[in-house]
Amino acid sequence: MKPVKTLLTSLAASAALIATAGVAGPATGGAKFTTVLTGAAEVPGPGDPDGRGEAKITVNPGKSQICWEINVRNIDTATAAHIHSAPAGVAGPVVVALSAPVTNNNSTGCETVDRSLADAIRKAPQGYYVNVHNAAYPAGAVRGQLG
Repeated sequence: MKPVKTLLTSLAASAALIATAGVAGPATGGAKFTTVLTGAAEVPGPGDPDGRGEAKITVNPGKSQICWEINVRNIDTATAAHIHSAPAGVAGPVVVALSAPVTNNNSTGCETVDRSLADAIRKAPQGYYVNVHNAAYPAGAVRGQLG
């Protein structure tokens, strides 16, 4: 009788774990990248010399999804945030629009993207960057490369 009880306990624990994984949210899984955002990294500069921040990006090609958490400080109110395609030191086109970090200088969210874009970012994050714009620095107040 004891082996049956052990089996049932194991099955119940496994079911609870699977149920928890199913509701963990869209940002779980995928490749995670964290970048420090600075005005000095902004191209073309100058960005905000006092501006700082951090962006955590989760790229999940299997879900065709990119999720983000952005926190900035020492910049005027943000007006936009994006992921751009370009290596360090080069300005590039917007490939994913992110929500601007305006509430307590933070933003979070997820965006559905083409699977090929998500896969490209996952495979070569150094070719992509996050930047945050504001009225004082419309080309970008702070920037950070993903890889």
